[in-house]
Amino acid sequence: MTRHPSSGRQATHEREDAQVSRILTWLSLAAILSLTGIGSKAWYSGHSSHALILWAFIVPVLANMAWFARTGNRDSQKAGLLVIVSVLFTYLIASGGEGNTGPLWFYVFPPLLFFLTNLKTGTMILLLVYLVAVIVFQFPNLPFVFADYESDFKIRFFVTLTFESIFCFVLEASRLKARNELLDLAQSHELAAKTDELTSLSNRRDILNRLAEEYSRYQRSGHHFSIALIDLDLFKSINDQYGHNAGDAALKQFANLMQTVIRQTDVAARWGGEEFLLLLPDTSLIPALTLAERLRSEVARSNFSFHGQELPVTMSAGVCSIAQADSIDSMLRQADSQLYSAKEAGRNRIAPRVRNQHTDAQSQPNA
Repeated sequence: MTRHPSSGRQATHEREDAQVSRILTWLSLAAILSLTGIGSKAWYSGHSSHALILWAFIVPVLANMAWFARTGNRDSQKAGLLVIVSVLFTYLIASGGEGNTGPLWFYVFPPLLFFLTNLKTGTMILLLVYLVAVIVFQFPNLPFVFADYESDFKIRFFVTLTFESIFCFVLEASRLKARNELLDLAQSHELAAKTDELTSLSNRRDILNRLAEEYSRYQRSGHHFSIALIDLDLFKSINDQYGHNAGDAALKQFANLMQTVIRQTDVAARWGGEEFLLLLPDTSLIPALTLAERLRSEVARSNFSFHGQELPVTMSAGVCSIAQADSIDSMLRQADSQLYSAKEAGRNRIAPRVRNQHTDAQSQPNA
């Protein structure tokens, strides 16, 4: 039942990764069509060896698509496509392609690279690509180099590729910054919509959603759960006698104390005013009553204060399990009825009543 603040961000990353995978699938199909077309042109132009090599690159592209379809591994899909494209571009710049136009395909590389990787990794790979281009341009007599480029072409190539790379880097950095700012803003709005501003507990809207989720889980798997509706006794007198700031301090101190008593899987919410609601997953009535009594006892013996003034804070609670109700509304009504009974019986108590080692405090209710 606990929800991490980063869950929304993780879900966004998951959606983005899925979208990238779909785009890569379409890019792979486009690459197959392009290699088929360019290879066919080279074949009919009499460059049969060049055509066969281009067609050969279709095989690893298809293999990468098939592997992703089988495993669903997005990281391997990205890495596989990057390796294939890198080897292809290395071949094109070393062979010159048709009419020494092979290096022109490098202009596709920077935007694709930053799209598939992060800025740091993309920059490192791009520098490696530059190194390959420098080696091919400066050492045309190497065994694997079959093209010889003019000096003017080399200068224009590096200047334009550098400009494009810087441009893509700046654009991607700006996109990532704007994206992260939007995610942070959305996360803060989501948190504000679910959180009580004063106590930092779940608010009424959030706890109702969680109750609905827990009830659905109960219907699916039969996992019982309970709730405890809590009210701070005679809270109006605290506001009247010590001021509303003291009342706010008491609410915050109570919320902090409650968080130390309940379990990690439990959810505490401010139901409204001085009322609070506890959602206790996987908990039947007796354990719920025991937990509520432990909380009542802790509150009764804790010191609540504001600016050196001790505040008289106790609590009453009504507890209900899903086993005693047939809906969320029924649970809430029964818990409210039990809370009313606890108030009528003298406050500073739990209803239905449970006895344990702390019930001595329960026998002395507040006036």
